[in-house]
Amino acid sequence: MRLTDYTDYSLRVLLYLAVRPAGLSTIQEISDGYGISKNHLMKIVQQLGELGWVETVRGRNGGLRLSARSNDLTIGDVVRKTESDFAIVGCFADQDAAMRQRCVIQPQCRLRGVLAAARDAFLAELDKYTVRELAEPANELARLLGIVTITPVAASALVPSRAPS
Repeated sequence: MRLTDYTDYSLRVLLYLAVRPAGLSTIQEISDGYGISKNHLMKIVQQLGELGWVETVRGRNGGLRLSARSNDLTIGDVVRKTESDFAIVGCFADQDAAMRQRCVIQPQCRLRGVLAAARDAFLAELDKYTVRELAEPANELARLLGIVTITPVAASALVPSRAPS
């Protein structure tokens, strides 16, 4: 199977937002992080928002963040919603198209069942992983994407040490 750029970019947006430590991200930041056209990402972010996977905040200080319900979102879920066609071969197409492209061996063909099983296994494997799991280790991914991470400082480091009297 081959995934479309649309699905690839959708996964990338979700991963970017998953490694963002706090605050909002902009489409421009995501575009810069991956080297992807901002125009491509705008439509994707709109759909991710409509699906409830990404929260969008409008306004001058607006941006995006991963919604709380996306913590358990599987890669399989994303692929199913962003891919428009799982017809691996012509005989998988909808009934009208299948009737126009009817294969002469279709009544005895076992290949269709094998390919359907392969597609189902592919999606079942993707269902084993969540976006959150694939965003680990978050600090390393954030660094590669140019996201500035803030390392928590231990409380003992905040107490000034006294000079010996």
